[in-house]
Amino acid sequence: MKIESHEHGDAQVIYLKGKVMGGPESAEFQNLLKKAVADGKKKVVIDLGEVEWMNSSGIGLLVSAFTTVKNSGGELKIARTTEKIESLLVITKLNSVFETYPDVISAVASYK
Repeated sequence: MKIESHEHGDAQVIYLKGKVMGGPESAEFQNLLKKAVADGKKKVVIDLGEVEWMNSSGIGLLVSAFTTVKNSGGELKIARTTEKIESLLVITKLNSVFETYPDVISAVASYK
């Protein structure tokens, strides 16, 4: 898994690429997210458009990120889910937890 992060307006956008399956990159992701929250970022978007696959550890990573952002008084949204990832969210019923958007721009624009 590769991780990139950029600011888009007042939102922090985290781009995940490749296979999201836990491992050492999970700590990198968590540290990046915790730093964003500590820096006062309340609007976080995770872009999954280039994620090839995600296992249960990857799903756990998303749930943990959601909880971290929510507990800081923020909102986490997901952009560009692939068909595979969307089906995982439906199977796990997490599609009722996460707000998903077709692209980063619409996800960022959805914040009030």
